[in-house]
Amino acid sequence: MIGKIGCTGLLLPLITFTSLAQTPPALTKILPAGSQNSVAGPAANFTGSVRVDPLFPATTEINVSAAYVTFEPGARSAWHVHPAGQRLIVTSGVGLTQEAGKSVQVIRPGDVVLCPAGVRHWHGAAPNSAMTHLAITGNVEGKNVEWMEKVTDEQYFAH
Repeated sequence: MIGKIGCTGLLLPLITFTSLAQTPPALTKILPAGSQNSVAGPAANFTGSVRVDPLFPATTEINVSAAYVTFEPGARSAWHVHPAGQRLIVTSGVGLTQEAGKSVQVIRPGDVVLCPAGVRHWHGAAPNSAMTHLAITGNVEGKNVEWMEKVTDEQYFAH
């Protein structure tokens, strides 16, 4: 409950702390680093060597998942779309990304790639550099990606 008390002509907020004490405490949970197994990016969806390090799954509380994805030099995803979009934060190395119909773009540490829902794209490492990004991906009815055909060498080297 919040009320007001006058004090020499000023109104100051007054919080009744008993009402705050009735709120149940949040249940903080820590997922220790390395507590989830790394997995290789499936050959059906990636070209080259790719490692996925899951961080957390989507839940009813927050409908996004996250993982670190590391691409060795020249490795890349297949073309794909995310039904609820995705955010990539490049943490190391140099990478490439391309939205369908647009030019290949270079991405570097600190860059944030905003992948809108339903937009066809790919991303991966540059030819001579590994690249790691933090991927935060939304979900629609339990689905976070729709995979398509692999990126050809001609498409990959078109930058």
